[in-house]
Amino acid sequence: MAKIMLETCCMLFLFLFCYQVASTEVHREGHYVAAVYEHRPILSPNPTTLTDRHSALELMIRNLDIYEEKVIAAAKQGAQIIVFPEDGIHGFNFTRETIYPYLEFLPHLESVKWNPCREPHLFNDTEVLQRLSCMALRSKMFLVANIGTKQPCESSDPLCPPDERYQFNTDVVFNANGTLVASYRKQNLYFEHAFNTPPEVDHTLFDTPFAGKFGMFTCFDILFYEPAVSLIKKYNVTQVVYPTAWMNQLPLLSAIEFQRAFATAFNISVLAANIHHPALGMTGSGIYTPFKSFIYHDMQSHDGKLILAEIPVITQKHESHLESNTRTGESTEHLPNNFAIDDQVCRKEEREAHCRVAERDNKEAPPIFYAEMMYDNFTFVPVQGTKGELQVCANALCCYLSYQRPALSDELHALGVFDGLHTVHGRYYVQVCALVKCGGFSYSTCGQEVTDATAWIDFRLGGNFSTSHIFPLLLTSGINLDFADHLGWINKYYFMSKNGSSTGLVTAALYGRWYEKD
Repeated sequence: MAKIMLETCCMLFLFLFCYQVASTEVHREGHYVAAVYEHRPILSPNPTTLTDRHSALELMIRNLDIYEEKVIAAAKQGAQIIVFPEDGIHGFNFTRETIYPYLEFLPHLESVKWNPCREPHLFNDTEVLQRLSCMALRSKMFLVANIGTKQPCESSDPLCPPDERYQFNTDVVFNANGTLVASYRKQNLYFEHAFNTPPEVDHTLFDTPFAGKFGMFTCFDILFYEPAVSLIKKYNVTQVVYPTAWMNQLPLLSAIEFQRAFATAFNISVLAANIHHPALGMTGSGIYTPFKSFIYHDMQSHDGKLILAEIPVITQKHESHLESNTRTGESTEHLPNNFAIDDQVCRKEEREAHCRVAERDNKEAPPIFYAEMMYDNFTFVPVQGTKGELQVCANALCCYLSYQRPALSDELHALGVFDGLHTVHGRYYVQVCALVKCGGFSYSTCGQEVTDATAWIDFRLGGNFSTSHIFPLLLTSGINLDFADHLGWINKYYFMSKNGSSTGLVTAALYGRWYEKD
């Protein structure tokens, strides 16, 4: 019986190996096949109750069984790399104590080269790493997953926790031989009391034979300079793997919306895998290149989703939209007359008096109103009529909008501005110009979460941003992505324009991150 089982395993291994070789032969030169899996995790029913290692492994193995199914499916379609989401194996909502049985020991990769599948007994508490390593080895593909890890520390270490161990939210990478080649410890934790912030920032890179160098970071990291932006700039990163457990927040921070914006802003490819848990607002994964997106967003389905795409290798980083001074062949001759008026900048003390909004043809200026959006107090003006030009300001930022639509709409859209420190669910400084569909007909509904729209607006949106890091968001009805016609700087103003879409406009925004003011 043992001999038959061994022969069967060998035949399966040879089949997968031969299939992978055959499939890679048909890849177009300069391209590779990437896969991301949006996983519906099997969660602990009592994450705040302490359990033992055996019970923790039983739960994680159930999720790993699903992972293995998707790895085999991806291998059959020629995938060379697969990315799984944050928290997909162990789940979430643990305390520091209750997550401990789920944690794996991770050796320092600088001092040891380790293949967990081939050397399973080298370290204790590495069963999950062994299983992931064997998946990579058998499928002959790179595999990226997220796990919880533990690392003992000495009481002499001033940062060492009282229980004398670090606990990290960790991404791991295995190459096509199953060797553990890279790890990354999440820097910007999002109310994750079970984990520690690493003593120093990880800048993690790994090399592949099919696409060269990849960078890596996790979920909330994408909103901060360290490590996301610094990694891309310092190491000229053109491709990123991105495990995430992202809770969508419209109108500005849905998962696919910001993933696409990040890839666009830095002119890179992003392989993003999210958790699928609609009851918690969690969905939205994709494979993004500077030219095209392959996405999944579904708040109705209860199932996960495997996304595969053949995408180009980006070997040399091109000038990003953030770095260019003048792009797309546009010139200042096309600027509306008021788009360079600096003396209309709003100051905090002038809010009660209202900032001036430029008038057109001696017509009465539209009213300024205030409404909460994304927990921030935005200043808005309504979009009225079939065409016009608007300006609205807050602090040092003035936002400008030229718009035209074929007919009057029964939907309310508004132009909003915010320039300040965001303080809810994280602290970070943003400058935002946003054209949004409101939730109803009253001004108080502007800023609410909206998923559908029927009216399209041709627009040109811009602002005199103080930061160079601006992420263009363009979301249409049904939570679908669209591409701007033009993006970039003209003098000291950053603009985005779009004409001719047939889908209702939900959000068109320029989301600026002023990292230095965090």
